[in-house]
Amino acid sequence: MKKLNVFLFGAIMMFALISCKNTKKTTEEGRDAVELSGAGATFPLPFYNVIFENFSNENGDVVAYGGIGSGGGVRNLRDEIVDFSGSDAYLSDKEMAEMPAVIHVPTCMGAVVLAYNLPGVAELNLSGGVVADIFAGNIRKWNDPRIQDLNKEINLPNAEIIPVFRSDGSGTTFVFTDYLSKVSEHWKSTYGAGKSVNFPIGQAAKGNPGVAGVIAQTAHSIGYVGSEYAFAQGIPYASLMNVNGEIVKPTAESISAAASGEIPADTRTSITNSSATGAYPISCFTWIIIYKEQKYAKRSEEQAQATLDLLQYFLSDQAQQITSEVHYAPLPQKAVELSLRNLQGVTFNGKPLTHE
Repeated sequence: MKKLNVFLFGAIMMFALISCKNTKKTTEEGRDAVELSGAGATFPLPFYNVIFENFSNENGDVVAYGGIGSGGGVRNLRDEIVDFSGSDAYLSDKEMAEMPAVIHVPTCMGAVVLAYNLPGVAELNLSGGVVADIFAGNIRKWNDPRIQDLNKEINLPNAEIIPVFRSDGSGTTFVFTDYLSKVSEHWKSTYGAGKSVNFPIGQAAKGNPGVAGVIAQTAHSIGYVGSEYAFAQGIPYASLMNVNGEIVKPTAESISAAASGEIPADTRTSITNSSATGAYPISCFTWIIIYKEQKYAKRSEEQAQATLDLLQYFLSDQAQQITSEVHYAPLPQKAVELSLRNLQGVTFNGKPLTHE
């Protein structure tokens, strides 16, 4: 009898374990919850971390994202090993021609700032031409007359400038060099714009966190980072002169002002060096990029639907209201409308996935 009881107890426990193992978490829509993977830009990572956690809590799907830089994220999507890539640089016509059809979905707006480490200097003004010449190696000292002229009330040191730039393929680098190419003909013809550029001088670091870390630890350095990383490290950042001669700080208002112009239907647009009044000159969109046809690399329809649900969540009022809490700016309504319209074209095995 004792042996029988032991047998029955073991059988009951085994049944309970199997039942627990076979229990699947479901979403509010009634489908099985899934895990999604993405990779790419580090620029929006602080915002993405909040959104992914909120989305998981509300929807049940779990999102894993690797901040490996925009270039790496696009490569991972091209190799069909992620559900989506994050990029601060939209794909060029050439890149798009080399891949199946993709959709760009802007998720928020942000600013690339010139973070610096100058002991005793709490505020700094710079112009586009000066920044271009610093990174080109044409301005070497902090007390150069061109910098001093923009900062007449500050006694700048006679110290060597140490530029810091990204070592990895980076959308932040693309945004920054796109701006430099618009404000400096010398930069445009010599170095150009791209995710990777051959900076002639300075120190390289990986990712926005790496650049911010080097600046924080290196006196007399200056580098370009997403604004949130300068805030997080407590590093001062410069105000920049825009096209209208205004000295502007990066704020939600000045970033939003840069996007006041026309936005193309596919949302691929650069808003650096905007001529809008009050615009911060190195403002940008950042995108999540997905394949229009979601059936690839043995992905399930549930994964495809979860990817669409995630992007629709990004575009919701709830998610956009979070942007300013983590030092980004919300999307203009036109960008949201265009993106929701573009997502109507997402399919799985040719079947539309959009739902109410």
